[in-house]
Amino acid sequence: MATDQKPTMKTLFTLPIAPSGSQPGGTLTCTTPFSPSSDSPVQSRIYILTLSSPPDNRLTPPLITALLRALDTLEFSPEYPPGVVITTSSLPKFFSNGLDLTHALSDPSFLPFSLYPLFRRYLTYPMPTIALLNGHAFAGGLMLAMHMDYRIMNPSRGFACVNELDFGVPLKPAMSAIFRSKCTPGVYRSLVLEAHRFGGGEAKEAGIVDATGGLQEVIQFVQEKKLTEKGKTGIYGLMKMEMYRETVEGYLTAEGHEREEERVRRIVEGEKERKEKGRSTREVKEGLSKL
Repeated sequence: MATDQKPTMKTLFTLPIAPSGSQPGGTLTCTTPFSPSSDSPVQSRIYILTLSSPPDNRLTPPLITALLRALDTLEFSPEYPPGVVITTSSLPKFFSNGLDLTHALSDPSFLPFSLYPLFRRYLTYPMPTIALLNGHAFAGGLMLAMHMDYRIMNPSRGFACVNELDFGVPLKPAMSAIFRSKCTPGVYRSLVLEAHRFGGGEAKEAGIVDATGGLQEVIQFVQEKKLTEKGKTGIYGLMKMEMYRETVEGYLTAEGHEREEERVRRIVEGEKERKEKGRSTREVKEGLSKL
């Protein structure tokens, strides 16, 4: 398929994204590049999942459910042969602005039984996956993209950023794990300890994304790497399970989450005790200096 002109797209299915809290909901649409002269609607074996949940594609439970349903449909429905799954957004400004923090912080089941299963599904999906970052990918939005195999980013609009530092919410172990796995230590530091905003070109130089461009560049990327062929043997997902086993088994399961939460709780308690002891010691010293 030529990439010097915008491809004709055929809609394969559409799923609703129900409202959630302050988020109004929207739709997830699966399309494929289509040649009218072909008898098959999926001859390209390129499946594009487009999120449209204004204003910024927050990762709410209904949006996560829609993504999981779409991934299941493409894997298990016989009319869709193995290919490549591209995830992107119809919203010009945002790929995803991350979590709905109000919900995420108030629902203890959200991380282990909603968000992490989505991360795990993408990280071990039995076909190549690509995040097309058309706009901002902040916090959880960038984390979602990092669990895909490849990332291609708009060169002129949007930033990739982990900005939890700015609003005082520590990264959970599973969230840090994917950056440790896929980023160099220096880039990891810039993302997490500086909340640095990477534009498309800088993100490519840092290795956060694999290329810059839009849909045409993604299709060319797929063709150059022959990615539609990679899932045919049936072991692509198994290869990724082994490749990322520390993250998959250690963090993205309910058991791993519970274990890590307990570890973090002990760290937080120890830090609280250390600070209280430090303040107490200082008060004693100040009191003695006045004698």
